[in-house]
Amino acid sequence: MPATALDPKTALVVIDLQKGISKFPTVHPFGDVVSNTVRLAEAFRRADLPVVLVTVSFSPDGGDRLRSRTETPPRPMSTAPEFAQLVSELEPKPRDILITKRQWSAFYGTELDLQLRRRGITGVVLAGVATSIGVDSTARAAHERGYNVTFASDAMTDVDPVAHEFVTKKIFPRLGEMDTTAALLALLGP
Repeated sequence: MPATALDPKTALVVIDLQKGISKFPTVHPFGDVVSNTVRLAEAFRRADLPVVLVTVSFSPDGGDRLRSRTETPPRPMSTAPEFAQLVSELEPKPRDILITKRQWSAFYGTELDLQLRRRGITGVVLAGVATSIGVDSTARAAHERGYNVTFASDAMTDVDPVAHEFVTKKIFPRLGEMDTTAALLALLGP
């Protein structure tokens, strides 16, 4: 379903567009996802709306990584500092909110909800990677907390085409609305 509206108090939440993850093969070109996200970030800043830049990072000893039994082992991720650096195109601006997560969801174990609520935010636009992991779990958490969720369809990607297709077609319509960057920019206004 195309996006019908954005709340007057909406934040852009960007998931894991960082240097270490930019090297993973993705369904849609990572550079295109970044370019569309940059367009959204610039528009949100012009509208004086929050831009939240989320990265995933772990301590040098890896002691803060989740260690549970799973059938599919987690993707190896570096603990080197440059792994968690945002891609250069998304250089944070002074008013941006920076969140570091250690789980899939940007809400779990972080101050994201606190930062949004203190600013009176009622809606979020989500962009980033991976569609079926970081974006999906953050969307579910936002939905559970009562935020209106909107997905920037061309500002997200995944390493798994089947998972990307499944969540965008079957899960995201149950959590919010989805549309292109251009359509969301039109809803945001001049």
